[in-house]
Amino acid sequence: MSSTDNRCLSVVVPAYNEAATIERVVEKLLQVPELLEIIIVDDCSTDKTAEITQRLANEHSSIRVTRHQKNSGKTEALKTGFALTRGDIVIVQDADLEYDPRDIPSVITPIIEGNADVVYGSRFLVRRATRVLYFYHYIANKFLTFTSNLFTNLNMTDVETGYKAFRGEIIRNMIITSSGFGFEIEVTAKVAKLKCAIYEVPISYYGRTYEEGKKIGVMDGVEAFLLVFRFNLFCGLSSSFRQLPQRHDRRESFPSAELEQIPK
Repeated sequence: MSSTDNRCLSVVVPAYNEAATIERVVEKLLQVPELLEIIIVDDCSTDKTAEITQRLANEHSSIRVTRHQKNSGKTEALKTGFALTRGDIVIVQDADLEYDPRDIPSVITPIIEGNADVVYGSRFLVRRATRVLYFYHYIANKFLTFTSNLFTNLNMTDVETGYKAFRGEIIRNMIITSSGFGFEIEVTAKVAKLKCAIYEVPISYYGRTYEEGKKIGVMDGVEAFLLVFRFNLFCGLSSSFRQLPQRHDRRESFPSAELEQIPK
């Protein structure tokens, strides 16, 4: 991808009861120079999220809003959003204020410059502004990342990061089957199977407390560990993508032989 590309970025924003923060998040996203569109997926919020997002969509042509008729979890919201994207690059943006959209240009730069297919924004790679919060969350995250790395053979530092950017054809072709907060582990396992170029860049992190609306819990962490085994050992490349995307360097499809070497 040429660095002269401008409006190439689709941002998918899953939202559930984020009326207090989503407007400020969208205001920051609108300032990202590469922005093509913002896809907001309201996962059946019960507060004023729907009212706020619809007003924002009426005010800005680059914003599209869709709503689930029942609460289905973050992964289902992301699946809905990915299917609606058109950009050459797709990134996930949480609707709270834990991740700062001002970091997005640095996250997507390796893709724009043609060096990466997928980029993770790491909260641990290099310390930037990071709110000091739960030690047990930190330990669980590091152990989960370590366990994932054992199976993917990647030296990731933060698989649970909320900032993940993809070449559009990769994420739109990915078959996503997990639920709840399972997306982070599933997508890591599947891009590893693709053997594409994966980068990490440092980002800031302004974590929330549970009193401030943080939603992930202990059982989500337990499920994530189980998903590491499921998607690395019992899910092959051919069942991970509808169609194999092209390599970022040679613009060739991944060899079909690779599909036969990895069991479903």
